[in-house]
Amino acid sequence: MTLAAATDLAAAANENLAEISNVLIYSAMTVYTLAFFAYIAEWTFGSRSKVARTAAALTPEAEAKKAPAVTVNQAGGTAVLERPKVVVRAAAGSRDVPDGPGAHGGDEKGDLYGRIAISLTVLAFCLSFGGVLTRALSVERAPWGNMYEFNITFSTTAVGVYLLLLALKKNVRWLGLFLTTTVLLDLGVAVTWLYTESDQLVPALHSYWLYIHVSTAILCGAVFYVGAVAVILYLFKDAYENKLASGGKPGSFATSVLERLPASASLDKFAYRVNAAVFPLWTFTIIAGAIWAGDAWGRYWGWDPKEVWSFITWVAYAGYLHARATAGWKGRKAAYLALLAFGCWLFNYYGVNIFVSGKHSYADVGLGALRSVGF
Repeated sequence: MTLAAATDLAAAANENLAEISNVLIYSAMTVYTLAFFAYIAEWTFGSRSKVARTAAALTPEAEAKKAPAVTVNQAGGTAVLERPKVVVRAAAGSRDVPDGPGAHGGDEKGDLYGRIAISLTVLAFCLSFGGVLTRALSVERAPWGNMYEFNITFSTTAVGVYLLLLALKKNVRWLGLFLTTTVLLDLGVAVTWLYTESDQLVPALHSYWLYIHVSTAILCGAVFYVGAVAVILYLFKDAYENKLASGGKPGSFATSVLERLPASASLDKFAYRVNAAVFPLWTFTIIAGAIWAGDAWGRYWGWDPKEVWSFITWVAYAGYLHARATAGWKGRKAAYLALLAFGCWLFNYYGVNIFVSGKHSYADVGLGALRSVGF
């Protein structure tokens, strides 16, 4: 066989692998859709008769605040005792509220749908992982050389983090519905607007630092995402608990959904722990990027937009962790800061890569595709 024929054969094999990757990604999207409906069924058909733990824990406090003074009849007269004040603090961790029973509502039927949903999520993860792997084999390099590859790898990693937490017996099944929803959106954006034919990298990216720097950035983003979901749900659950504690009566939909989630204190603690756990790795990601920049471009820091926003994200998360560790900043204030930090990460992920010109940007891919649909 001639060299030209061997080259053509290798190119054809790579094209076949790229096509297999596309099929696997679309198959994963199909299974994620089925998992999404299974999670919906878990929430819908799970028992609603076992989701009154928060209300039971907080309503007596509200009733006690409304109760009149206590009178005690004694021989020869009546003694009036002042009712002790009940203080309900809004800071996370200050209430003794049990965690909800989960999306299935403590019901066998709901739990069955939940198990089906998790099984489908595992299958979709395997298909997605296969799509990322075959994409890597088709170009014989790390599968994150452009925004399309970054997206499919990111969504796969996020699901992997979720499944790992489940394997470690963590109470995170409440994440399933929100995870599959956003993963489907992420993959939809990837295949619709960000898709790029498999190709080789520019010379500057041919480095072992591509495997180290970008892989840690993707992992950090996946964990930051899990933390952000927990923060958002914390804000809803905390508002719900506050309303109950003040004697209010939330709507039936809010009660059905929010009663099943962990207590606000548990959600707040979970978000803090996952963000704190991955923050050192994000620090390493920035340092690794600087070292790679020194090798590739002859300088460690050049105020490139990606470098600047990576540092802004680092500062935002550092501020959140510091505030969260300070007693006066527990609860909602720290939660808002956490969402601001994740917003910085999102802009660093999408905005800088697509809309801002720089050494790290993929503007030619993203803007061209977005303009074609009217953006």
